[in-house]
Amino acid sequence: MKYRLLALLTVMALLFAACGGDEDTTDAGEDTGDTTEATTEDTAPEEPADEGDDADGDAAADDELIVGVSWNNYNEERWAKSDEPAIKAALDAVGATYISADAGSSAEQQLTDVENLISQGADALIILAQDGTAILPAVRSALDQGVPVIAYDRLIEDPGALYITFDNVDVGRKQAEVIYALVPEGNYVIIKGNQADANADFLRAGYEDIIGEAVTAGDITIVGETYTDNWDPALAQTQMEQYLTQANNEVDAVLSENDGMATGVVAALEAQGLAGEVPVSGQDGDAAALNRVALGTQSVSVWKDARELGKAAGEAAIALASGTALSDVAGVVQFDSPGGNSMTSILLAPVPITQDNLNVVLDAGWIDEATLCQDVPAGSVAGCP
Repeated sequence: MKYRLLALLTVMALLFAACGGDEDTTDAGEDTGDTTEATTEDTAPEEPADEGDDADGDAAADDELIVGVSWNNYNEERWAKSDEPAIKAALDAVGATYISADAGSSAEQQLTDVENLISQGADALIILAQDGTAILPAVRSALDQGVPVIAYDRLIEDPGALYITFDNVDVGRKQAEVIYALVPEGNYVIIKGNQADANADFLRAGYEDIIGEAVTAGDITIVGETYTDNWDPALAQTQMEQYLTQANNEVDAVLSENDGMATGVVAALEAQGLAGEVPVSGQDGDAAALNRVALGTQSVSVWKDARELGKAAGEAAIALASGTALSDVAGVVQFDSPGGNSMTSILLAPVPITQDNLNVVLDAGWIDEATLCQDVPAGSVAGCP
């Protein structure tokens, strides 16, 4: 669309030149300084040129490719550490501009943020949804305006959006495989993520694939299971404390759906002298969690190399903004969603990290040895000499 406009404006400019028009004009684009952007970027989107500016100035402004990112809550470690830099790098590689907004865990604010990003000129949107259902009107509005949408790491049930994530059911399986191998029978607690996030149920489905038969057979008893608003570590700690009290500390394993909540779970266990005795799962490869794996207070963190996810999203946003059809984006497959939609998707493979393969994240440069091995006795685990 931009390139057709550019061609038309170029022809018009030539026609005016042929008629003897020789008035000098200048580009009126300038920094907007928009206050809704949550993260700092060197190049802010330019304002539309004022009436009276020449065609060359308008075309230059319109030719800028802008990708807007709507973060549900930018406070989680991985977004700033891994996802955002990878998205920016993909955009920088083609000279595209990055703009963003942080909804601060508010589904209502995220609706406003998406419209604001469009008004700033976003040619494609990457949305990390706070609530996959609540965000649907904003997604449909964007698509109706011709702005492609990427559902980033969290499902949005609109088949017009591109869904990019890791295989979250498989993440759940990999967590449960490690914990079940350590504790094939006993009392389990399951700490799930935000109920409005489809990933919480995808992970739980993966658990069921591994421990379901043992639960049915009575080998495993689930003594506590709950969703956790906003995947909040402090709330996860409170919930774990309550389950420990209810079970008189007779908890043998904890399936925690992510590393942030595992932080709270391990703190609750530590207060009862159980840290390191009760296997705990997580995901994301957070630095603190990988250190806990090395220390032995967390058994597994399923590593989703968020750098690869961010790169895939950035490259897909560029392709879609440039007119590539959804089905023609590199690496897509069809994913049958819980809502009965066939979602065009890119699904990346996760890697479970335990004490046996800590070298994987070290070799990948995901974490440095000093951080991984903090307070770990030298030579007690591979990767910590």
